[in-house]
Amino acid sequence: MNSQISNFPGNKPILIVLAGKTFPDISKTDGDFDDWIARGLGNENAVVRLDARAAATLPELSDIAGVVVSGSHAMVTDALPWSDHLAQWLKSCVDVDLPVLGICYGHQLLAHACGGVVDYHPDGIEIGTQFITLSEPANQDLLFADFPSLFPVQLVHSQSVRKLPHDAVLLASGEHEPHQAYRIGLRAWGVQFHPEFSAPVMKKYINQIEQKLTREGRDVTSLSAAVIDTPDASKLLARFASICHSPDFK
Repeated sequence: MNSQISNFPGNKPILIVLAGKTFPDISKTDGDFDDWIARGLGNENAVVRLDARAAATLPELSDIAGVVVSGSHAMVTDALPWSDHLAQWLKSCVDVDLPVLGICYGHQLLAHACGGVVDYHPDGIEIGTQFITLSEPANQDLLFADFPSLFPVQLVHSQSVRKLPHDAVLLASGEHEPHQAYRIGLRAWGVQFHPEFSAPVMKKYINQIEQKLTREGRDVTSLSAAVIDTPDASKLLARFASICHSPDFK
């Protein structure tokens, strides 16, 4: 058993797997992916954090209540050794119905692990606050039930899930990205958007890649001005935490 995990003998922790980190200029003032995810899960929930890029091993599934995989500035198609190892481990999580939430890179890696196709989006980067629409199956989904049919989310990604795994259930779509959220099995979800991002962090991301966006003909000023709070998306992490600790699945 991982020594960090053994510190929670009476309450299995939720594992936050870092697949990357934010820009240094952002982390200096606002924290990083794992900080935002932990905050969203709720202070009452025990969490353990692990950087997949440096981890020699990944935890035994029986030692954790669930797992959240963060975003990354890496690309799934790079097929880095740590990423391939994580993908295999995620597939084993799905096979035993351990709760999984993949965010952005995690969303793409989970799809890849389960037979989906990931690649660069033909229309380039999607960034800023965008609205997504839930599909009919989301009304009966453990994670998305009772969410509005249309709500804003924060997004920044160049690659996408171009083809869902054959047994995935599409839960949400957007104008740019048709596969904004899906479920595999009972309790494994991928979300292309960032439920952990605040509006100020989203604006800082736009500023960080301003030159790239300008080269692609994007209006950075308009993108930044359109950023708004995303309270519904922010609720997703707390909902996931409740699923991880639900007695119905013990």
